[in-house]
Amino acid sequence: MTAMRFDDLRQYSDVLRYSDVLRSRHGQAVTVRFVEPRDAEALQNYFRSLTTRSRYNRFLGATRELPPSVLEDFIHIGEADRFSVVATMLVEGRETIVGEARYAFDNETASIEFGLSIDDRWQGHGIGKALLKNLECRAASFGATHMFGDTLRSNDAMIALARKSGYAFTNTPGDWKLTRFQKPIYVEPQEIPCASWRLAAVSPGAMSSLAV
Repeated sequence: MTAMRFDDLRQYSDVLRYSDVLRSRHGQAVTVRFVEPRDAEALQNYFRSLTTRSRYNRFLGATRELPPSVLEDFIHIGEADRFSVVATMLVEGRETIVGEARYAFDNETASIEFGLSIDDRWQGHGIGKALLKNLECRAASFGATHMFGDTLRSNDAMIALARKSGYAFTNTPGDWKLTRFQKPIYVEPQEIPCASWRLAAVSPGAMSSLAV
């Protein structure tokens, strides 16, 4: 399998509608898909609904909502090789964002940097663990050899999730308040199916047919 290029996603807009269906600890379906411009209001409401502590942990500082420029970055896929996904569930018959993640690929280091959050009301349901596994699959499809993230040393939930998922810890360069968690990526497509693996596996001809 060859690594997927970011241009593959930029060229074929229909491909961006691909989604993955994960399962919570209790078997509930959790859909992970790329953020679209239509999600702007829902995504902003999601961040507003997080507790003050959860927002502080996610953005490493105090904020009540996403600044307009940051929201624009979230909803435009592939800008500066950065991608955003939302984890959604059907709650009372409506698609509801219960988590999100943002990741970026560095070609020079073959690494993916990422951050994620889970709605406080849905923490403890295994959604964070499932989403992190999905991100590892997406990272591997781009040819990444390792993943890493930085979080506050006081962010017990993220540290526990990373530790359970096999990440090692080190100091974050230049910031004593943060800790870095990192992990080599050895993911085979049959182990953790994700939309990115399907895209990486298809031929250019198949990509063209998907775009029709």
